[in-house]
Amino acid sequence: MLPNTGKLAGCTVFITGASRGIGKAIALKAAKDGANIVIAAKTTQSHPKLPGTIYTAAEEIEAAGGKALPCIVDVRDEQQINNAVEKAVEKFGGIDILVNNASAISLTNTLETPTKRVDLMMNVNTRGTYLTSKACIPFLKKSKIAHILNLSPPLNLNPVWFKQHCAYTIAKYGMSMCVLGMAEEFKGEIAVNALWPRTAIHTAAMDMLGGSGVENQCRKVDIIADAAYSIFKKPKTFTGNFIIDENILKEEGIKNFDVYAITPGYPLLPDFFLDEHPDVVMKKKESHSPVPELKEKPQPQQPKARSGAVEETFRIVKDFLNDGVVKATQAIYQFELSGKDGGTWFLDLKNKNGNVGQGKPSDRADVVLSMTTDDFVKMFSGKLKPTMAFMSGRLKIKGNMALAIKLEKLMRQMNSRL
Repeated sequence: MLPNTGKLAGCTVFITGASRGIGKAIALKAAKDGANIVIAAKTTQSHPKLPGTIYTAAEEIEAAGGKALPCIVDVRDEQQINNAVEKAVEKFGGIDILVNNASAISLTNTLETPTKRVDLMMNVNTRGTYLTSKACIPFLKKSKIAHILNLSPPLNLNPVWFKQHCAYTIAKYGMSMCVLGMAEEFKGEIAVNALWPRTAIHTAAMDMLGGSGVENQCRKVDIIADAAYSIFKKPKTFTGNFIIDENILKEEGIKNFDVYAITPGYPLLPDFFLDEHPDVVMKKKESHSPVPELKEKPQPQQPKARSGAVEETFRIVKDFLNDGVVKATQAIYQFELSGKDGGTWFLDLKNKNGNVGQGKPSDRADVVLSMTTDDFVKMFSGKLKPTMAFMSGRLKIKGNMALAIKLEKLMRQMNSRL
């Protein structure tokens, strides 16, 4: 863990979406230095699945040694943003750091993303970041520290990151484009950077997206808080960078990253927008370059699934089934396989002792997975990670994503038998 230095004592940090998760973690890290924290978020009453409000966050910040100003802010509302900025300046005398953390997500393709959801992502992620920055900039210009930090990814133009969730990518990249533009516009006055995690980070939102057990594949929010703190210590000349949490902490001398893992030693889920899979390689101009040049890697000839391999895989899966697996999963999966020995298959982990078979299940499937027969066999034998297959477009998923992640856990348990 990165130790506090006291550098942020008396500084005012304005954070959107700071009532929980990453935003709150950054707030608590700064509070330990004695910073003033403006909690700009819209949660005033606790949600059953998303605990934490601006008021409970304020209590934690005060307990950690900081001063807190909870402000009701929906970043889609320009007036609410301006009111919060005005209150912050009135109470603390200025703004030294802005963290644009508020974000909306929907990992759905074009035809499955309602217009209402598109508007939400565009208005929270891109427009909200732009308007909050605009409101804070006049005061940041007067600060000796003067940092804007957006929680957004490097501008990776690999089409893989657009094809499965185009609207989300556009909205998230809008935040990154604010970094690109504002870093140049305010060079010498305000440092403007982006921070993105190398792996999935465990938050209440991740639990909702990934379901029970996904936390084992995540790191704690502390790694983002430490990385953000490291950025805030840097001078205004450190600007226009797209920073990966792990990289900047290595520069700080951190060597043991197990301290950030929820379950040390457990395989970690890579985050979106980073090319960590073998299908495409990126030739990067510089370590912090925002727009890498895309180079296609020649694809080696993939070995074909042996004849009857799909049927044999399902036979082994069937032998693995028991009451415990069915009770723990409670889902029906449908597989649409293309290529030799392809067709429609099902895996019923909801009824009785479970079942597998060719054709559609008798009850409606909770999740439909489409892939080639080769990739199906590789996934169940542990030679291809489902997460990587999904991110690279080789696996298409329709239905309940949380239940799809449960299947991935089941695959890992069966790998030794296959």
